[in-house]
Amino acid sequence: MAERVRRLEQAITEAVKLASPTIQEVVKGLQALRGIAQISAVTIAAELGNITRFEGARQLMGYSGAVPSEDSSGKRTKHGSITKTGNAHLRRIAGEAAWSYRLRLSVGPVRKRQEDVPEEIKEIAWKAQHRLHTRYMRLAAAGKNQRKIVTALGRELLGFVWAIGIKAEALAKQPVAV
Repeated sequence: MAERVRRLEQAITEAVKLASPTIQEVVKGLQALRGIAQISAVTIAAELGNITRFEGARQLMGYSGAVPSEDSSGKRTKHGSITKTGNAHLRRIAGEAAWSYRLRLSVGPVRKRQEDVPEEIKEIAWKAQHRLHTRYMRLAAAGKNQRKIVTALGRELLGFVWAIGIKAEALAKQPVAV
């Protein structure tokens, strides 16, 4: 099984090398985020396609189905659990990555993945780590259920995925200086 996993990971690495420069830049940029390594970044890029098709981060969150449901009538508004009427693969990857934000702030594990990433994307990734860890700690201190916290963090993480994806796609379209 370990050999099969290694072969599949190698095949994914080769497929990314053959992908368009835009996809390669998005995959590289997403790996700057904590909790998102190559397989997760490739999954997100494959599920989203062209990230610029989303006008904003909220639209991407809605696409994933990670937004709270709402039951409203007149002045009464009630928010419920997430809708789950979106892309389940994207929602699952964001949820898995969100678990890593419960750990203290650190650049250690992602430093190697950030070597070839532009500074603007590194800043977005650091802002994500700081904001999501702080939010986790605040919600945990309030006694919220850990799974609900991680779901909320996953939704917010998609906002940072959108920001990095937009930046990476813009960088990929810039002409290369000689």
